[in-house]
Amino acid sequence: MTEPKIDLLCIGEPLGEFNATRGEAGAFQFGHGGDTSNCAVAAARQGASVAYAGALGDDSAGRSLRGLWQREGVDDRHVSTHPSAPTGLYFVDHGPSGHVFSYLRAGSAASLYGPRDLPRDLIRSARIVQASGISQAISASACDAVFEAFATAREAGVLTAYDTNLRLKLWPLTRARAIIHAACAMSDIVLPGLDDATQLTGLNSPDAIVDFYLGLGARVVALTLGHEGSLVATPVRRERLVPIKVEAIDATGAGDCYDGAFLSEYIRTGDAFAAGAYANVAAALSTQGYGAVAPLPRRADVEARMALEAKVAR
Repeated sequence: MTEPKIDLLCIGEPLGEFNATRGEAGAFQFGHGGDTSNCAVAAARQGASVAYAGALGDDSAGRSLRGLWQREGVDDRHVSTHPSAPTGLYFVDHGPSGHVFSYLRAGSAASLYGPRDLPRDLIRSARIVQASGISQAISASACDAVFEAFATAREAGVLTAYDTNLRLKLWPLTRARAIIHAACAMSDIVLPGLDDATQLTGLNSPDAIVDFYLGLGARVVALTLGHEGSLVATPVRRERLVPIKVEAIDATGAGDCYDGAFLSEYIRTGDAFAAGAYANVAAALSTQGYGAVAPLPRRADVEARMALEAKVAR
């Protein structure tokens, strides 16, 4: 079956989220998460046409996630519902040193996803296929699915994008390095965070880190630097992009927001540096509320803040 052309296909692990609220002790607010799902929603809110591939449990968290995608305009036709395996869950606590995550994901529906489940026609119809280190860490079959998806995309001339998200509770560093480096070598766009990239590469300098990923063959590397913005590089140019100032409350999904905003803007403009500047603003705005999804800004919000920043700069 021929699939209609789409901007972005995200592959990975959707999660139900329980985010601790300030006020009543032990109170949590239900929401949605999973790094590639957050990326998909962030991109859709910027106006990109987006689809998601993965698996959910036949449970309330799974139904809620499917409802989220449908409200946000994310095509969920290639997300299967497993009859017995659950949707994964995670909990976010907010401590003095930042947020702390706890997960209930063993045996989840997403972890049973494998190469046989891939929507190959949809992969070939996308402009970019995106996955992450977490997409591969949850199981061997999910790991293989990402490699197979990227191979299919590259054979069809479709761009691939990879966030190196590192979760050492899911796999040891030696295996994570081997798998993530191999995936990055199949990626046109690499989206690492500084802390994860430092552990994965053994390098401390942002410039050295982007050189490492460019050396693996990436066309574009967008290295996020937390409150210091991001460093965007191609083989012939690099630029340090300064952040905007916001009153940050919860940075749970900021990196995923950066990914979705970057990829949607890169698809729209073909300019990695314009995409990085745009994603910087979107990610900062996403920290002004609780949860991974609810605070994700829409294009109008990002463009309004960019216009304000430009006016102040003048």
